[in-house]
Amino acid sequence: MIGYLDLLLRLTIWFLLTADLSLANIIIGVAVALLLPRRYTAPAVLKDGLRVLGEIIVAIPQAYFEAFEIILRPHNEEDIVMERVKPQRTPGLIFLDIFLITFTPKTIVLKYHEHGWYEVHRVLRRKNK
Repeated sequence: MIGYLDLLLRLTIWFLLTADLSLANIIIGVAVALLLPRRYTAPAVLKDGLRVLGEIIVAIPQAYFEAFEIILRPHNEEDIVMERVKPQRTPGLIFLDIFLITFTPKTIVLKYHEHGWYEVHRVLRRKNK
């Protein structure tokens, strides 16, 4: 049986694409959502996905804070660091991690290395000497 969250996600995407909430479109959307093939997802992957979703929700106010911080206090230093990918990440979770890092104004992922590393560019405030 298709999961409720999966069905809800597919229907949401369908309604965003069609922009039509008529009865015929709802029936077609449910049929398409049920007929599309789906992969088996392990409970651990679902738990990691929900954790990343929570991190994204927390990142929204953080992004606004960082944007105002950059406006009010200039950041003149740049740094490139390598960050380790968390273990047992699926390609979808890796995409969400990259989105989360890039979403905030001070950081952007330059490259994902297949060996399990992100190359991250950061802007920093110059330290007073």
